[in-house]
Amino acid sequence: MTASERIHPVVLSGGSGTRLWPMSRASLPKQLLALNGVRTMIQDTVLRANVPNAAPPILLCSEGHRFLVAEQMLAIGITPQAIVLEPMGRNTAPAAAIAALMVADLEPTGIVLLLPSDHVVSNQPAFEVAVARAAAAARQGHIVTFGIAPANPETGYGYIQQGTALTDGVAKVERFAEKPDSATAHSYLAAGGYFWNSGMFVFRADVLLDELARLEPDMVQACRAALRDAKRDLDFVRLDGIAFAKARNVSLDYAVMERTTLAAVVPCDIGWSDVGAWSSLWALQKRDDSGNVLQGDVMIHDSHDSFVRGETGLVALVGVRDLVVVVTEDAVLVADKGRAQDVKAIVERLKSSGRPELSDHKIVFRPWGSYQGIDAGDGFQVKHIMVKPGGRLSLQSHKKRAEHWVVVQGTAQVTCDEKVFLLHENQSTFIPLGAKHRLENPGKQPLRLIEVQSGSYLGEDDIVRYDDAYGRAPENSAAK
Repeated sequence: MTASERIHPVVLSGGSGTRLWPMSRASLPKQLLALNGVRTMIQDTVLRANVPNAAPPILLCSEGHRFLVAEQMLAIGITPQAIVLEPMGRNTAPAAAIAALMVADLEPTGIVLLLPSDHVVSNQPAFEVAVARAAAAARQGHIVTFGIAPANPETGYGYIQQGTALTDGVAKVERFAEKPDSATAHSYLAAGGYFWNSGMFVFRADVLLDELARLEPDMVQACRAALRDAKRDLDFVRLDGIAFAKARNVSLDYAVMERTTLAAVVPCDIGWSDVGAWSSLWALQKRDDSGNVLQGDVMIHDSHDSFVRGETGLVALVGVRDLVVVVTEDAVLVADKGRAQDVKAIVERLKSSGRPELSDHKIVFRPWGSYQGIDAGDGFQVKHIMVKPGGRLSLQSHKKRAEHWVVVQGTAQVTCDEKVFLLHENQSTFIPLGAKHRLENPGKQPLRLIEVQSGSYLGEDDIVRYDDAYGRAPENSAAK
């Protein structure tokens, strides 16, 4: 096998999945959640992309998700070619440009398989056939998208009309159609030759770069500069923010596919869903005899065709039908299943109100573990802190608060100014205001402790960082 025969999977993990609120939030979006099985959606995507002749994947994600993405890859035994950090969201066209530049640096005619990280594909053999067909067409200079055989007259997706045949199983794109109304969607299915636009692509790196240079020259220039001036930070490639901000915020469909003569489509039936709403997840899951999907501690009576997910406490339903009920630590969603897409209206109100439930869960993940707020009041705050085996917080101090630590599970190694000592279960220590301190887990089991903060200000930005094992700069990485 020559290098040019390899397929380079590129997985995009920049979305926030707001229509799956309250589970999916900016700090922990749907692609990083296990919503359709035991693995997270990005884990399933990366494993799915391990098609015959595939190179290790390239992942693009936001700065704030970098450690979660890296940890989730480690959990499934995947070592990516690179984890590229986008300083801000710029949609799929700049992301595709970055991917093409990176692959072209390895081999100009390398084949890129560009995949969103938050889709479900249930038919892996059919997916691999579609990828092979798309790659064959891409080697001939086509830019190929996957057209999903429509199961119903869906109005929530864009459509692709296929044209004349090009290669085995691949056709020229006749036209792209925006999301239709119901009558138009019915007419597409009646006419045949129309497919849902999946947002997955296969192309030769040099071909896409040539088309981008012709159609979006400023974008290519900005992406080249962002990659040229990128910083290598641990296992990450941190794109230059000033340069990347100059790239136009636009999708690959609008930037290239609707304007190029090279657009092709591989029609396929691969069990695809973009999991765009709770109703989509209900359709994907195994249902009971009453048509319900029940997850967590749920009890129902005379209830039908509903999706119920309880993350905390008992959830009980009586005499209802066609509902979505999702309960988390800090929010409850109850929606008509037929209007699940309208969750985005609640998300917009959360955004305009500045509510923390928009972006953060009660549990906040850090590269060393996590913490969860338990209680708070005037001048005090209580947290449950979990430190992974081998995890260590930064060496830090606080100007406006002191801390009490009580170990409830595991063993802690504590640094407090000049002292370094161990704390075992049911032991505690006091960290005075201004003391340089660090918490570490030297053991093989998770370390759990209760932290009581007291002081005049308890915000997460009251931190002076002196040393950090995870490369976090003091000016952009609050909270331990």
